[in-house]
Amino acid sequence: MSGITTSGEKKLKLFSGRAHPELAEEVARELDTELVPTKALDFANGEIYVRFLESARGADCFVIQSHTAPINQWIMEQLIMIDALKRASAHSITAILPFYGYARQDKKHLGREPISARLVADLLRQAGADRLMAVDLHTAQIQGFFDGPVDHLFALPMLADYVGERVDRSKLTIVSPDAGRVKVADQWCDRLDAPLAIIHKRRDMTQANTILSAEVVGDVKGRVCVLVDDMIDTAGTICAAADALYDNGAADVIVAATHGVLSGPAADRLKNSRVSEFVFTNTLPTPQQLQLDKVTTLSIAPSIAAAIKEVFEDGSVTSLFEGVH
Repeated sequence: MSGITTSGEKKLKLFSGRAHPELAEEVARELDTELVPTKALDFANGEIYVRFLESARGADCFVIQSHTAPINQWIMEQLIMIDALKRASAHSITAILPFYGYARQDKKHLGREPISARLVADLLRQAGADRLMAVDLHTAQIQGFFDGPVDHLFALPMLADYVGERVDRSKLTIVSPDAGRVKVADQWCDRLDAPLAIIHKRRDMTQANTILSAEVVGDVKGRVCVLVDDMIDTAGTICAAADALYDNGAADVIVAATHGVLSGPAADRLKNSRVSEFVFTNTLPTPQQLQLDKVTTLSIAPSIAAAIKEVFEDGSVTSLFEGVH
């Protein structure tokens, strides 16, 4: 049988949806357990059916599903999995979202808009999730949308240490791609003892993934610039930011981001970009066409597994990320 049992007879069981099974399998290996066998299929009209092939009664259940494309299908599958576990008398249900779908819709910019990040949290709670676990939420306020405990995991230590080992730190400058990422960029600066620069950009609020202009605030001439962000979607804004850095005399540009969403024209933009290296984690699967020499993918599985272990053993998830907030 799959799972981990403590001396007190607590049972841990790990479940995976079909969105990103490779990551779930890595997490299972880190925990020295196996994924619970699951039957999942799509009916002809698109409805999803899920049945677990092992009992979940009395177990602490962890359901991992990254909200990759087609995003609505995988969110629905996770909700159905959670509902199945609730009806199977699970002791507790933790929904693990390496990438939280709709996280960018966390507030209203204009009238008559939804707050879809809150809706996703409500759906997970209503389905039966007792706890959420997510990696690098787009904004910290999303933790307050869920009526229950939320464990917020961070990829910054892993990403920053990787970059710090590969560059001459005396020439390093950390660059925030916009005002909203300054706090995260500041944490990179503290960890790598590097100065900060900022890209001031004006967005076109009528079109998604579009900026009108970008200018560099700070000295980047002759520096190795590391652009840090939580996600790269179509890669248009980050490549424009990199061009602005090169135009201001940067010697090299590296991009580091937790989530490689990489939609639409992203593949061509990354291939043709002047950026020397893109560093992501595997919270989302990397498309085949983006398995390039300049794309590096680091595994987030050890962090997720460590957090699961702390939750299961009533330990401290916060202690895993001391100094990162």
